[in-house]
Amino acid sequence: MKPSYRKPLVQFIKYAAVGVLNTLVTLGVIVVCKSLLGINEYVSNALGYIAGLVNSFLWNKNWVFRAKNDSFKQLYRFAAGFIMCYALQLAVVWAITEHTPYGDMLWNIGPFTVSGYGVATIIGMGFYTVANFIYNRQVTFR
Repeated sequence: MKPSYRKPLVQFIKYAAVGVLNTLVTLGVIVVCKSLLGINEYVSNALGYIAGLVNSFLWNKNWVFRAKNDSFKQLYRFAAGFIMCYALQLAVVWAITEHTPYGDMLWNIGPFTVSGYGVATIIGMGFYTVANFIYNRQVTFR
């Protein structure tokens, strides 16, 4: 008998891999649009994030969660989950940056300077990743 945590763990590992691929797709589209095609940087950014969102939806639906249900409802739920989890991430970054002493701190780590905002962003990304995985597993692709 397989342990009960195995399926969610495998899904989370796949979800993380999709996240890496999604980052590459988003960045790739932004670079191609801005640098090669000369499209406005803000339009390029939006196109990159749209491409990333579509890429993420397709991989999560078909590979991570293997969902067979109505794609339109899933896409709507996926977009809603993205907005909610992004808002959570933004709230975490804001709370740490504005309401803790870490917001104004700078750390020198070798040749790099790390800001409190940078640390808050990494923490916020962790909240986003876990919350979005749970949301997609429990709501979007159940």
